[in-house]
Amino acid sequence: MDNFDAMRIFLPSVIAFLFGIGFTPFLTYVLYRFHFWKPKAGKTALDGTPAETFNKLHEHKEVGTPRAGGILVWGATLLTAGLLAFLGMLKPDAFGSLAFISREQTWLPLVALIVGALVGFIDDYYEVRGKGGLRLRVRIVVVASVALFCAWWFYSKLGVTAISFPFISGPLDLGLLFIPFFMLVALSLYAGGVIDGLDGLSGGVYASIFAAYAGIAFFQNQLNIAALCAAILGGLLAFLWFNIPPARFYLSETGSMGLTLALTVIVFLTDLRGEGKGLMVLPIIALPLVATVVSNVLQIFSKKVFNKKVFRVAPLHHHFEALGWPAYKVTMRYWVISVVSALIGVSLALL
Repeated sequence: MDNFDAMRIFLPSVIAFLFGIGFTPFLTYVLYRFHFWKPKAGKTALDGTPAETFNKLHEHKEVGTPRAGGILVWGATLLTAGLLAFLGMLKPDAFGSLAFISREQTWLPLVALIVGALVGFIDDYYEVRGKGGLRLRVRIVVVASVALFCAWWFYSKLGVTAISFPFISGPLDLGLLFIPFFMLVALSLYAGGVIDGLDGLSGGVYASIFAAYAGIAFFQNQLNIAALCAAILGGLLAFLWFNIPPARFYLSETGSMGLTLALTVIVFLTDLRGEGKGLMVLPIIALPLVATVVSNVLQIFSKKVFNKKVFRVAPLHHHFEALGWPAYKVTMRYWVISVVSALIGVSLALL
């Protein structure tokens, strides 16, 4: 690898960031023009009961700020991929090596990103039109279906049946169980998408995660995957520019579903497929998402079994908010944890 390889990674990130910044005035106009926010504040907990503590904390924050800000992220990513692919076809000698859409590395994560983003947008649309969004089970079926297709592709087309696993030497061969395991990872990451709950929180967390996998893919010579991650990072940074308090719009489902599905595929592509440990370091790199999912599971289990809460409100970042921490303090500390976790994860992946 040389300096040109590094430019292949940095350039998509810069282009996606500029696309995102330039596209935002139009997106802002459309979202505010059509009042693309929830008509009524309030949230239902995962166990079906009213989220009373959350609603008290956020009763004035959910109405008036548009959803679907995730369009900025995946829109900038797709525009960047399309522009570099077009330039590569127009001038192969000059730009051909900059294009990062490839059958071997990026088709599958791009498909996952697009499908998740479109279904997520439908959910956002129904939400802002007062129809409550798509039912949770419908969204879970969509995520599971996309994951099933991607898992089958890994198993059947790529011949991947093993994963990296801590504390054992060599790969862990799952055989046909690779497919349900892949689906479980996808659903777990999607469950972590509820981290989109405070201004600036999700953008900073996802930016650290995709930056980490861009680094892992780069050092494993999976340059197209690294470029895709870098483009997503650029889109996320542009989104974060407008999502810091007070947020201009929220990432919402069109962002979180698309990003978590794409991330799932990238994680497995940077695992044994790329002769690396992308899966093994996922719980470290995505520690804030893991904490989000675990806190939700513990809260639901405790309420169902013991009729008692573990946290004042779940997920964990809202618990800190309920304790009296200012939202900006929760967000910035999560950013710090995300960066440190990403650095540790990348370091372990490169050992």
